[in-house]
Amino acid sequence: MNDSSWGAPAGTGFGGPDQGPAPAGPAYEGRQAAQTRPMPIVSDVPAGDNQDDHDRGAAQQGGPPFRDVTPHEHPQEPMSSPSQPAPAPSPRQQPRQKKSAGRDLGAAIGVGLGLGAVIVASLFIWKPAFVGVIAVAVVVGLWELTSRLQERKGIKAPLVPLAVGGAAMVVAGYVRGPEGAWVAMALTALAVLVWRMTEPPEGYLKDVTAGVFAAFYVPFLATFVAMLLTADDGPQRVLTFLILTVVSDTGAYAVGWRFGKHKLAPRISPGKTREGLAGAVAFAMAAGALCMEFMIDDGTWWQGLVLGLAVAASATLGDLGESMIKRDLGIKDMGTLLPGHGGIMDRLDSLLPTAPVVWLLLVLFVGSG
Repeated sequence: MNDSSWGAPAGTGFGGPDQGPAPAGPAYEGRQAAQTRPMPIVSDVPAGDNQDDHDRGAAQQGGPPFRDVTPHEHPQEPMSSPSQPAPAPSPRQQPRQKKSAGRDLGAAIGVGLGLGAVIVASLFIWKPAFVGVIAVAVVVGLWELTSRLQERKGIKAPLVPLAVGGAAMVVAGYVRGPEGAWVAMALTALAVLVWRMTEPPEGYLKDVTAGVFAAFYVPFLATFVAMLLTADDGPQRVLTFLILTVVSDTGAYAVGWRFGKHKLAPRISPGKTREGLAGAVAFAMAAGALCMEFMIDDGTWWQGLVLGLAVAASATLGDLGESMIKRDLGIKDMGTLLPGHGGIMDRLDSLLPTAPVVWLLLVLFVGSG
């Protein structure tokens, strides 16, 4: 703090012989120089932190050094001595800050239950209906991803060949297995290259690169969910995959929200913590042991522990991967289709990279069925 006063040296005054006549102004009209009041001590707090600082800064620059008012004129602004700082608010008067999830949890829970009901009903009533649910989710996810790429980066990944090829990829994976999925992926990439040739060549490379990336990231990874369904206990395998992913996310949120202190990847996703990752691993391993023991044919609890650990790792990496994409695009959510969740892609971020991990481990543990 600067302790110097803005007043003149003692004994001279502003109207002394060395200063000339007293300047006109509201602080000097009808008064003698000797009767002027000393200027208050002003701290070095920069103006602009709050409204009082702003007003004080304006007075320092152009207004009179002080207002000639009495306390009864402004009873809501009591005069205080500069040497007596304003008392700090007591801890009871300070508002308490509460942790917030950042979303409408009521809407999120309602939408999640609705989606879960649709998935479970289609999964156990008629398998092709669930394949249709996957295809619809893929098309909507591709639309969200390509729309954000064009809005934020000016990248025009062709949506039509991606949507048609993506839906075909899911069906091919369900009907023909991995071979069908790879063939459909190759044909979709080729269709993207050809479709983009109908437009000017400027930006061709970045557009087709984004298109091939989108084809791999959304429909190809989603195809492994359809391939999980082809086994005799396919619905149980898909349900295990969904349960472990959701439990992993829930464990990460619950433990991280309550105990999280150490950031996991602050430059990518500042909200994720190491404690949250530990919660994801613990919850997923426990759920994996139960699911493999009671839901999967010929499964054992120790296989569930390995499966849960792998799901926690892949789900976390998938979440971080989409966080990187959204941070690069400068957006919070991929869409607004699902209240409390964002867009379809905001729900697929953990599921997509986890699907091939679960499919592979189940094939190794209990076979393709």
